[in-house]
Amino acid sequence: MTPQPESQPGTPQPERSDAVWTVPNALSVLRLLLIPVFIWLLLVEESAGWAFVVLFVSGLTDWLDGKLARWLGQSSKLGALLDPAADRLYVIVIPICFGIREFVPWWLIGLIIGRDLLLFATAPLLKSRGITALPTLYVGKAATFALMSSFPWLLAGQIDGVIGTICYPIGWAFLLWGVGLYLWSLVLYWIQTVAVVRRMPRASVTA
Repeated sequence: MTPQPESQPGTPQPERSDAVWTVPNALSVLRLLLIPVFIWLLLVEESAGWAFVVLFVSGLTDWLDGKLARWLGQSSKLGALLDPAADRLYVIVIPICFGIREFVPWWLIGLIIGRDLLLFATAPLLKSRGITALPTLYVGKAATFALMSSFPWLLAGQIDGVIGTICYPIGWAFLLWGVGLYLWSLVLYWIQTVAVVRRMPRASVTA
């Protein structure tokens, strides 16, 4: 999973509990369990319609777990790991499945996955300066939103009839916009990483 640019180093963070059995965590686990279901429906059953339903449910639970964590006061350390992990898995697994079904060209999928791998490479550099995360960039959030929005639209675009005709170009618009923002956010994160490496001394290693 990519290093999560969640917060500025030194910025106070919301209190997170060690609780495991919470409603938001259950929703995040459900999202993870839906990944193999999605793969089976799309690649084995070749049912774009039911795969669309799975993505819709996943998107709904993604929205709900964050809301419920705040409403119920159930923010947890486990939840802070599960939610972004599920996001990253969906961003990788779905394009690969789309490539296998020939919904999306492989070169575009390579850009998405390659971006995450290159962002991954910033982690050891930041760690050498005692930093585990970079400040949140709005463009990164917008990129993820656009990509995650494109997937159900593209799936609906595979349905025969008026629905597919309408949804297909909308899905491609979200996808191309998302990939563009995704790559631009990578450039910005690397600029930040280089600045951190140049300006900050190496973190001392404690025994």
